[in-house]
Amino acid sequence: MTVKQWQKPEYLLMVTAAGWGAGFATWLALLNNFAVDAINFTGREIGILQSLREVPGLLAFTVIFVLLIIAEQRLLMISLLVFGIGVAITGLFPSEIGFYLTTILMSVGFHYHETLRQSLTLQLVSKERTPLVMGRQISAQAFASLAVYGLIYCATKFAGLDFAIIYALGGGVAVFTALITWSAYPLFETKVHQTKTIVLRKRYWLYYALTFLSGARRQIFMVFAGFMMVEKFGYAISTITALYLLNHAINIFLAPKIGRLISHWGERKALIFEYVGLMMVFTGYAFVEDSNLAAGLYVVDHLFFAFAIGIKSYFQKIADPKDMASTASVSFTINHIAAVVIPVLFGILWLTSPASVFLAGTAMAAFSLICSFNIPRQPAPGNETIKGPRFPQDDVLIAEKI
Repeated sequence: MTVKQWQKPEYLLMVTAAGWGAGFATWLALLNNFAVDAINFTGREIGILQSLREVPGLLAFTVIFVLLIIAEQRLLMISLLVFGIGVAITGLFPSEIGFYLTTILMSVGFHYHETLRQSLTLQLVSKERTPLVMGRQISAQAFASLAVYGLIYCATKFAGLDFAIIYALGGGVAVFTALITWSAYPLFETKVHQTKTIVLRKRYWLYYALTFLSGARRQIFMVFAGFMMVEKFGYAISTITALYLLNHAINIFLAPKIGRLISHWGERKALIFEYVGLMMVFTGYAFVEDSNLAAGLYVVDHLFFAFAIGIKSYFQKIADPKDMASTASVSFTINHIAAVVIPVLFGILWLTSPASVFLAGTAMAAFSLICSFNIPRQPAPGNETIKGPRFPQDDVLIAEKI
């Protein structure tokens, strides 16, 4: 069978990233206004919602179980399908319990898809090209999101469409993408047979630490930065959507350049730059009183997301090739340990001191900065860290057979 240019693995991953981006853009753009305007959520309920959303991420390691019976590439499309269905039906259940349940369904597909796309990228793309390819995936996602945000802006500003119709259309894009990619792309063979075991290796400890801190810090942005815009500054759906439009318009062009920059600078320098910037952004959130300045911080914060590519490419350089699928699933679980707890606890803290929530983000960015100084300039198996204990390549902390 002749594989056409557009049927290469890189393009499959970009197309699924775009479908995922369209669905998630719909869910995220409507999130805070749907929660506040349709269901009367407070910081407490939004915290519970976000914690429930992260439970499937905590259980992402279970993808290894499913891979025993389904090919990884096929499961990628199935997870995108489940995600799309979850988004599409959200607007049909405008109640607290309904929002919780549709969010859980959406989140199962969301986290499986993200886990599998990362795993397949690390398996199918060379180490030299991985930052660029991941940057292009972010760019494809941003392009799809930009189109969706533009349509949502027009739909809410001029057409007056209700939540249910917009959710259905946005989720439908993800469903359509899953069905098309299933039929249009051949199954790609990976070079190394993947370990079908849940493995934690001692020599990956710095990667685990960076992943954990990234998950904890990201929740503050995802849950409370946008919520602040609505609750404190009274932003409407159209205004929030305009911010998302700007963020993704910038990322279309900037994300691939950031990927190239990470390849040029190396992961150490790129992550140091990211964490210094995030410390300033979160401190700004804590004390901002001007709505325009808050919007500026939100845009800058979003730009730093692409630098997280550096954590993944650092892992690819130090890891055993057969660990990609297993560690991708385990890393998503590690990423979401704090994510399940933080929205609820910080949602309660938000009721008395919103500034403290963002200052906690500053502290997390500072810990991440300290960790990033321990990344070697040339990471490789046997050269995982600058300081700290050294472990043999076959040293295993946990190996849970399935």
